[in-house]
Amino acid sequence: MNTEINFAGIKMKNPVALASGTCGYGRELADFIDLNKIGAICTKGTFLKPRLGNKPPRVCETTAGMLNAIGLQNPGIEYVIEKEIPFLRKFDTKIILNVGASTLEEYVEVCKVANTMDIDGVELNVSCPNVKAGCIAFGTTYEGVKQVTSAVRKVLDKPLIVKLTPNVTDITQTAKGAEDGGADGISAINTLLGMKIDIERKRPVLANNTGGLSGPAIKPVAVRMVYQISKAVKIPIMGLGGIISGEDAVEFMLAGASAVAIGSGSFYSPSTGINVAEGIEQYLNKHNIEDVNSIIGAVQMN
Repeated sequence: MNTEINFAGIKMKNPVALASGTCGYGRELADFIDLNKIGAICTKGTFLKPRLGNKPPRVCETTAGMLNAIGLQNPGIEYVIEKEIPFLRKFDTKIILNVGASTLEEYVEVCKVANTMDIDGVELNVSCPNVKAGCIAFGTTYEGVKQVTSAVRKVLDKPLIVKLTPNVTDITQTAKGAEDGGADGISAINTLLGMKIDIERKRPVLANNTGGLSGPAIKPVAVRMVYQISKAVKIPIMGLGGIISGEDAVEFMLAGASAVAIGSGSFYSPSTGINVAEGIEQYLNKHNIEDVNSIIGAVQMN
């Protein structure tokens, strides 16, 4: 049985990655699971300079999911180069550096540095607020996504993956923006914008008022968007959003994803990523499928 895939030029031993923001830089899970059994790790969002993030409370549970408003807290790229990447290189897993920024210029500067790093690829978070455009996210329009992708492509030789926000009218348009800008792959979806209110205090639970909704609650939306993207672009997709089992992962792959990423599921159980990888193999065995690549986009619509 072959479980290896080539996602956007990154050869992974299996289709399972750990999603950005849910595994830190690997240290948080390394004491609980064997990271060698994971296909790739998408690091915590990394900026040019350290960032404190939002004030607490920043996380709360919801029905079949969770809300977070961390605010992309991170130690800055120089610290990541010195401390985090050498730690991750101890493991036989691919390293995908998630990059964030507040301006177009900052995206370019971070990716110039990333181009010199011992990593396997870059995942561009285009859901960050664009300070120079009235805090409108880069990732909400075709032109915005194409602009930032094109600018980064000029300075980055490594595989470039663009992570898309679902908080748009038509995600196929932003996916086309990534493809036309020169991206090698897409990851979808990021969190849905949500809110939880404390009815006793009559105030939002999160200090930021709103946050990103993740977990099983968003999986049907994510599967639908992955399917739509797969029909709109030719570059491969990493599907994520509520995956906690092998069956969930297979669903995403049938919809058109070449790889999958585990996010909130790692909070539910640190071993979720490994369980999902094993669950995919069990599905292949059950159906006498010799190559995992053969199930990508194999859904038969009614």
